[in-house]
Amino acid sequence: MALETTFIQDKISQKFGAKVLNFKMSRDVFSFEATPEAIHEVIRTLKTEEDLNFHFLTDLCGVHYPENDANHQFAVVYHLHNWVENIRLRVTTYLSGENPEVNTVTDLFLCSNWMERETWDFYGINFIGHPQLKRILNMEEMVSHPLRKEFPMEDQGRTDKDDRFFGRTSCN
Repeated sequence: MALETTFIQDKISQKFGAKVLNFKMSRDVFSFEATPEAIHEVIRTLKTEEDLNFHFLTDLCGVHYPENDANHQFAVVYHLHNWVENIRLRVTTYLSGENPEVNTVTDLFLCSNWMERETWDFYGINFIGHPQLKRILNMEEMVSHPLRKEFPMEDQGRTDKDDRFFGRTSCN
């Protein structure tokens, strides 16, 4: 019997109730949202329940939505794969812009170690319980997180770039 999206939705909804919402198909991937408090247990359930079987974490990434309300300015998106049924799943949790943090899933998926470090490095999302949350691609001396929308596109202090050479002259 093929794993149906309605079965996934019913099973997750029964267990987590209002902590999971907005179930939908998006670009041929079944997607839903979970609250930050429930996300770890939702991911655990998707992995360990024999009739769900989402044993592979394909990706984990961050997104910054500065235009959203204060409690939804950051998102962590988890992409899971059930190899047996060849079904992909996307679970999103939204985080506060003031203090973006969520529990780590490194205890469930070892591969998430790098992904969570990269997400922290670029977005400043804190993964509570991560065994070694430190910069992975940027310099340790950086004080900002460069994929946040408030991060400037270019370093305004650079003296080696003359806008005239890049077709960006002022139109006075």
